[in-house]
Amino acid sequence: MSTVGSFFREDDHPWLQCAVRDVASRGEGTLTAVVHEQHKGRTVRVAHVRAAGGVEWTTAVDNLQLLR
Repeated sequence: MSTVGSFFREDDHPWLQCAVRDVASRGEGTLTAVVHEQHKGRTVRVAHVRAAGGVEWTTAVDNLQLLR
């Protein structure tokens, strides 16, 4: 785990650089990062996913499915 500034903490997630599906948006792409963010006094884990076309979005880590 590494620290990025004072707002984020990056997670060494086992699916990094793997193909995933975001069940909330039904989008598919590569998991590029998982960060811990402070939100209203609690910590939430946010996944960053990048589609083949280069568009990146965020979603909750619990929304991810690993594609095989």
